[in-house]
Amino acid sequence: MLLIGEALIGEEPELAHVDIIIGDKNGPAGQAFATGFTQLSAGHTPLLSVIRPNLLTKPATLIVPKVTVQNMEDAARIFGPAQTAVARAVADAMDEGIIPKEQAEDLVVVASVFIHPGAVDYDRIYRYNYGATKLAVQRAMRSFPDVDTVLKEKDRNMHPVMGFNVTRLWDPPYLQVAIDIPDMEFVRKVLDQVPISDHIIIEAGTPLIKRYGLDVIRKMRKARPNAFIVADLKTLDTGNLEARMVADATADAVVISGLAPISTMEKAIEEAKKTGIYAYIDMLNVPDPVKVLKELSIKPDIVELHRAIDEENLAHAWGSISEMKKVIPKLLVAVAGGIAKLEKDAATVSDACTAGADIVVVGRAITKAKDVRLAAEVCLEDLQKAEIDQYRVMTDF
Repeated sequence: MLLIGEALIGEEPELAHVDIIIGDKNGPAGQAFATGFTQLSAGHTPLLSVIRPNLLTKPATLIVPKVTVQNMEDAARIFGPAQTAVARAVADAMDEGIIPKEQAEDLVVVASVFIHPGAVDYDRIYRYNYGATKLAVQRAMRSFPDVDTVLKEKDRNMHPVMGFNVTRLWDPPYLQVAIDIPDMEFVRKVLDQVPISDHIIIEAGTPLIKRYGLDVIRKMRKARPNAFIVADLKTLDTGNLEARMVADATADAVVISGLAPISTMEKAIEEAKKTGIYAYIDMLNVPDPVKVLKELSIKPDIVELHRAIDEENLAHAWGSISEMKKVIPKLLVAVAGGIAKLEKDAATVSDACTAGADIVVVGRAITKAKDVRLAAEVCLEDLQKAEIDQYRVMTDF
């Protein structure tokens, strides 16, 4: 048996992060226990976890410090509150039946423990490490998380230590605000006024990128560090190169033209997947989007049904949304062009959502509005989506 568990509890600087291996003494866990116990490294000396001096916890537990122990103050944190916390948590887990009592002499535990060098409150160090160890042991014994939980949760929240957000599009529909006026002062004003929301996507439009290059993405990122930013290159050639350039510029998605050769689209999509960004295929002027999707050996994340600004008197063509989703079940479909205008025959955000759109692209109806914030908030309200907190630390699922 070899079981693995992990838990993070508390607040800095006393925050506790504990990784656990539990397994048979005669198996790989026992080998790791013996190796760690006998092969020491400077600043990371393992220690047996005791409830108090001369009272070893059961199952026997080896603590391995994650952070280099540089002085006696660091050592005191490990040998005092952290060691006791881990030992008691393991013993209590056995007392509560989480670890079978009859296996106490057959199992060993290896606990990798994080103690922040700036931690000063011994009470918090103890309580956080007790809680993290207990939860990690429980998770290990129950093989938490299962695969379905991992797939469900992987895009829903961020690691709090990162300090910034990497938004993933798991909760459609979204409002995509297209900024295509090639004027940086205009861009700054729009970004200042567009509300902060997990359901807003910011698009660096093609004219904007043509004038300022991809460096405009970094400027937008500086203004909106946690935003999901799309670089609308409408790539027609050198797909892998342009997708890599977009990722390097810190954008979250690259837009590829559906008129590009199939090989170009495939190379761009492949490079986007390598770098962890989304690949849009813009179907502007593509007569049969479904046919293009079927021809691609590697599929995009998003397809955009796009009506050109120069042709905004034409009717919307959203009839193929359901057909495209049959080709790619997880596909997100964006619709763009003339949405949210005031003309009586113009489509609204609600119309687009009703038609099956996952992303509704609105440009100048927001960016050129007298009140940009109000215009965006009206569109957001039409999405009928509640906000989420991607920074939450979940200990219960």
